[in-house]
Amino acid sequence: MGEVENFLDASQDLLSHLATIPSDDERTEFIDQINVLLDAREEAIQKLDKTNISTHVLYNHLRELDKSINERLEKVMNVVKGDIKDLQQKKRHETSYTNPYAATQTLDGMYFDNKK
Repeated sequence: MGEVENFLDASQDLLSHLATIPSDDERTEFIDQINVLLDAREEAIQKLDKTNISTHVLYNHLRELDKSINERLEKVMNVVKGDIKDLQQKKRHETSYTNPYAATQTLDGMYFDNKK
């Protein structure tokens, strides 16, 4: 099998893995597998540097695969970003719940009555 076919197989494996985004419980293994597949694809790309891929028959198909992979990786990244944002918002809400007057506590304008 040629270098272009290896790259095509690595790209198709990654694309098929990115077909569904798992729930929160399985996301760690999902991201680990993405990293493994991206490393395999990177190795295939490094081997392609020696050949002129733009003249290959599968060039247009590889470009379409790359676009699809980038779109799906963007979706996965947006899901993870959304989860991180939700977590930060929950932390902020929990902090404001434990001390609701933290934002209003200032020393400016306080009056202490020294008379007894």
